[in-house]
Amino acid sequence: MTDDQLLRYSRQILLPDFGVAGQERLRAATVLIVGLGGLGSPVAMYLAAAGVGRLLLADVDVVDLSNLQRQIIHASERIGLLKTESARQTLSALNPEVELVAINDDLRGERLSGLVATVDLVVDCCDNFPTRFAINAACVAARLPLVSGAAIRLEGQVTAFSGQPGDPCYRCLYPHDGETVDRCTDNGVLAPVVGIIGSIQATEVIKILTGLGTPLFGRLLLLDATTMDWRSLRLPVDPDCPVCSATTPPPRLP
Repeated sequence: MTDDQLLRYSRQILLPDFGVAGQERLRAATVLIVGLGGLGSPVAMYLAAAGVGRLLLADVDVVDLSNLQRQIIHASERIGLLKTESARQTLSALNPEVELVAINDDLRGERLSGLVATVDLVVDCCDNFPTRFAINAACVAARLPLVSGAAIRLEGQVTAFSGQPGDPCYRCLYPHDGETVDRCTDNGVLAPVVGIIGSIQATEVIKILTGLGTPLFGRLLLLDATTMDWRSLRLPVDPDCPVCSATTPPPRLP
């Protein structure tokens, strides 16, 4: 590492069980971030600032005035610009060492599988179930870690999935198609709530990539910001899960 890199990342290098080795692991990592809105904004900014070497930024939307209340990676003068380009400008200014790859097309089928095959971890920051289910299926097939978050009104949730056989996946948490899911366009969302959840997602990404601490694998954190109460729930494996049940090892015979 150069002297400038040691200085830039000095505060996290000082952390016990992190050090230069942890920083090198971040620099060698590639992460796919799906969605550059309220959740994806803090995720992308913190991962870039932390020194993740390569970020794939996926979003098909353009910046809208209504986004700016919570999507802090964007700015007023970028209204009408692709979110991937707006995010690239912010992240490049934040840390020019990070390689940024913009992905402006829908992530479906072979396209998604192909991208997942090139990364070390996926962060789900999108706002619809079909994309979430597709991301989950691709990660399970590739046995790749997935960090997932969601927020609406004054509520939020965050969890992580290992992608390994025998562990739960996102479809274990949501076995149905989610057609009736609430959206912030209809119900609203308090801006800092997405910041809280996105920051936790970024923390989990860094932990998983560097081996720091214990990831949220198999646990779901729920936030009620009206009272600032947190709950932690265990996520069991669904034996009938249409995605991961086929990869779950059979129970051992006595």
